[in-house]
Amino acid sequence: MGKNDLIGGSLWDNYSKIVADRMNNPRNLGEISEDEAKAIGAKLVVADWGAESCGDAVRLYWAVDEKSEKIVKGSFKSFGCGTAIASSDMMVELCLNKTVDEAMTITNIDVEKSLRDTPDVPAVPPQKMHCSVMAYDVIKMAASIYKGTDKESLDDKEIVCECAQVTLSTVKDVIRINNLTTVEEITEYTKAGAFCKSCIKPGGHEKKEYYLVDILKDTRAEMALEQEKVEGEKFINKSFFQKSKLIQAFFDAEIRPMLQSDGGDIDIVDILDNDGQLDLQVRYQGACHGCASSSAGTLYFIEGKVHEGLDDSIKVTIV
Repeated sequence: MGKNDLIGGSLWDNYSKIVADRMNNPRNLGEISEDEAKAIGAKLVVADWGAESCGDAVRLYWAVDEKSEKIVKGSFKSFGCGTAIASSDMMVELCLNKTVDEAMTITNIDVEKSLRDTPDVPAVPPQKMHCSVMAYDVIKMAASIYKGTDKESLDDKEIVCECAQVTLSTVKDVIRINNLTTVEEITEYTKAGAFCKSCIKPGGHEKKEYYLVDILKDTRAEMALEQEKVEGEKFINKSFFQKSKLIQAFFDAEIRPMLQSDGGDIDIVDILDNDGQLDLQVRYQGACHGCASSSAGTLYFIEGKVHEGLDDSIKVTIV
């Protein structure tokens, strides 16, 4: 175990006894040779995976009975900390006597929970959850090798929380279905953000493509916009205050995410009412600022989206 496993001044306080035992006495450490697999009528699968965040790596060996597709024997080699050894050891055990497809349903949460001494106390500190994520990833790699496909085709797309393997679509659905309004509620429902917390907001120990605070804001904006459409009241009949709120919600839901995907952004500086025609004054941010197409193609596209989604009385002006 490396020095980074020294948490809070104590070597063991933040780790379960099962983790300590598996670290010191792994049950499934070793290799499986081609001859050993053939001797039991199985196909040998060898898969490697590493965690960029810490440099740990694991090699997984499966002997798979091709008739039943069951994993009849398994072992591993781990290059990393004690937590990686314990997680890999438990991961192999969970795979044994399962079919390859059944093994693919094993998540890093299953691995971590299997290492707990008691159900409600995490087996490892949050910053070590990546070790069980690595175990999850190497299963997908082994399955892809066995099936003769690429790992990406077996992965859930757009993962928000790697620790809990929660997807973007899951977070959005949970917000919508349960009308969630806080990140804490998202964590309660999905476990996203419950471990290393890097996915909650920018500034954590790992940079993420998606953050819960942004997903919540964007999804709530989409919900507000949809609710306005459901109510069916014409834009032109709304008060200036209602129009302003609807425009802001529309930009948060439809315009800003599009620009942010290319490294840009846009802010609404002011909304002026000129005898019924609204002058929407905006300012580009990020990559959009100074872009050659920002005053022509991009502006026309934004104004077109505003006319289509809200009302054609709105004029968009760059300031």
